[in-house]
Amino acid sequence: MRGNADGLTKRQLLPPDAVNRSRTLRREAGEPERRLWAALRSSVPSLKFRRQVPFGTYHADFCSHAAKLIVEVDGDDHAMRVTTDAIRTRFLENEGYRVIRFANSDVMDNIDDVVTLIAAAAPMQKGRL
Repeated sequence: MRGNADGLTKRQLLPPDAVNRSRTLRREAGEPERRLWAALRSSVPSLKFRRQVPFGTYHADFCSHAAKLIVEVDGDDHAMRVTTDAIRTRFLENEGYRVIRFANSDVMDNIDDVVTLIAAAAPMQKGRL
């Protein structure tokens, strides 16, 4: 049986505006997110990342379902939201994903190192990477 006990998939259980919110977030992505997206697509295409993936009330900046890996790009405002980010990370980890975070400045100044760390965080799968 696909889905939960009622036959509903995770996508069907999302808040009604989740898909529209994902589209808006993708359209309004900042420069660090656009730069990382381009680097991930060209450097590690086998991980097949998606952008702004809804998980419950949250949206993951980048998600590779196959690798069970979420990459978050944090702006300066995240320094004031440590508790909120910890709750969000715990939720995503309970969904079975590993979450790694990078500051905007890391992405802008050291994109090659960031992509290397992301590739290293992905579990090696036979015939992949």
